[in-house]
Amino acid sequence: MTTEQTDTKSEQIETINLKDPIFAAFLAWLIPGLGHLYQGRFAKAILFFVCIMSTFVYGLYLGGDSSVGWGRVVYASWRPEDRRLYYLCQIGVGLPALPALVQAVRVRGGKEPFGLFMAPPPLVEGDDPDRGPTVDAIHRRLARYFQLGEIYTSVAGLLNVLAMLDAWAGPVAPVKREDEEEEKAKDRKTSGDWSETDTTRKDA
Repeated sequence: MTTEQTDTKSEQIETINLKDPIFAAFLAWLIPGLGHLYQGRFAKAILFFVCIMSTFVYGLYLGGDSSVGWGRVVYASWRPEDRRLYYLCQIGVGLPALPALVQAVRVRGGKEPFGLFMAPPPLVEGDDPDRGPTVDAIHRRLARYFQLGEIYTSVAGLLNVLAMLDAWAGPVAPVKREDEEEEKAKDRKTSGDWSETDTTRKDA
């Protein structure tokens, strides 16, 4: 790659139009890749959506089954016996994790959840049969797969936080070091001296 091509590539990186960075970051949180799509960065939009959503969906698959309900690994709960700190990471994936908040608000208000998907399970057997098996029963049924589901969904949320940062601040531009610039200047000067020498010889 020539020096001119490198300089052109650097200029292209520095002149990416981020539009409204705050709005782009919000869109990136809402749906992974949506903020980059808004900025016209289509390759990154597809990359983030596929990678983050596939990780999140696979975690949902691991943390549920037909007997205890699907998506049980993602739920919001602040009960003293069941504080879901994992959800602070899972909510980073945005809209796909928001049904857990809706379910938690309904249960806290004394209403029945919309099915078992992302609904907080009861703590005591027989406390609320409509909310499915208890937390302990889910753990016994799914065993290590429940923990794996927690990790996958949490990692997806944290990855999306990094994607939000990229939508807000843009890509990291390469920093030109002073010594590299000096070396380039010397090379150019040396090339110029050789060119002058060759021209002098030809004239002679």
